[in-house]
Amino acid sequence: MSSFQENIAAAILTRIRERRASRTASERDRQRRSPAVAPAKLREATFADFDKVAKLKKRSDIVADSPENWNRLWRRNPALAQSKVNRPIGWVLEADGQVVGYLGNISLTCRYGDRTLTAVATHGFAVDPPYRAVALSLASAYYRQKSVDLHLSTSAIEASGKIAIAFKCAALPQPDYAPVLFWVLRPYSFARALMRKLNVNPLLSPICSVFAALAIGSDKIFRRRWPRQSAARLAVSEISPDDIGNDFQTLWTEKLNERCRLYADRTPATLRWHFDIPGDRGLARVLCCHKEGKLCGYAVVRSDTDPKNGLRKSIIADMIATQDDPAVIKALWVAAYEHARNAGSHILEVQGFPSDIRALSSDWRPYQRKYPACPYYYKAADPELHKTLGDEAAWYACPFDGDATLIRPSYSRSAPNFTLEEPMEAAHNDVAVDVPESERTEVV
Repeated sequence: MSSFQENIAAAILTRIRERRASRTASERDRQRRSPAVAPAKLREATFADFDKVAKLKKRSDIVADSPENWNRLWRRNPALAQSKVNRPIGWVLEADGQVVGYLGNISLTCRYGDRTLTAVATHGFAVDPPYRAVALSLASAYYRQKSVDLHLSTSAIEASGKIAIAFKCAALPQPDYAPVLFWVLRPYSFARALMRKLNVNPLLSPICSVFAALAIGSDKIFRRRWPRQSAARLAVSEISPDDIGNDFQTLWTEKLNERCRLYADRTPATLRWHFDIPGDRGLARVLCCHKEGKLCGYAVVRSDTDPKNGLRKSIIADMIATQDDPAVIKALWVAAYEHARNAGSHILEVQGFPSDIRALSSDWRPYQRKYPACPYYYKAADPELHKTLGDEAAWYACPFDGDATLIRPSYSRSAPNFTLEEPMEAAHNDVAVDVPESERTEVV
């Protein structure tokens, strides 16, 4: 990593973490001065809790959700069709008729070799400050679930990571998962968003933005920091997630037979469901690479704009290539870069994926930023499987796992035949799967 990159990244991260620490200290002072609070009761969450959970999330600075998305997550989830268990949608802490704590519970299907695993992932872990001492009760309910092969937490912050470890979870054994690779597409727009994120004085912000943009732009040109087409030119086309077809099933089946690794389910129905977010404020597109008329790889690119600082970010949310073919992966990354630029994004990010895949980007000299703590934890019910998953080679971890791209900011829209009060038993029977998703979202 260059000295320029190290200095800039260190300064930015130091500033952001100082601000977070200051907010945390102020919050603790307010909590100490607050009067006694009403006792909280733990219970399973219901669809009727949506409004109260939404208010809690807003207080906790978690991304907006919609009733329609709850319907998608817990009534149209393909994993529910494969389960005989009527699994909770989550748990809440309730005090004086208000929801003061919440932990969502998302059902997933994973594959490891010839084994199909029932998995669950945490979502939206949020607790009001006066009740954080009892936050463990939410986690305890989550980890006490029966008929679960694998518990996942894929967007954990430092505090929730400590809770996961307390319940005997292990950190993802992929040391380069937390470092995020990224390329700057629009130096000036990126610099302006960065100044807003750092709360730079409005009078100084334009000048600082210009100098930062010049430095970033010059560094990009001289060090050639962008994905570039290789000699092996492959055709890459772009489709909507709704257009994912049977050729993806063929690719997925071949991928499972290549080697024994833990994969989140990628059947066409699951892929369409995963990226079909009602009222999505962002954009998801699928880049398809074909060789001799056959689908040999794909990448899903998500683009979102942060409403707080205006930073528009594209991420490679998922990517699969036959035999991890370097030529296919590079072609997909080049196409993702071009797509992100055409979508008006300021940066393109890559997080996760096996180390040999990430290493392919070295010639393009991406920048790096790091999370302050590991965001990904797991716990397998089978002790032997848990031990096996301690090997980095057993994983194909990426933002497709868990809730990292499954939950995105969304607008509510009219939803015919949708009722929050509809009982979960009826919802479970209505799962539809035959029709041809930091910043992190967990707060403790």
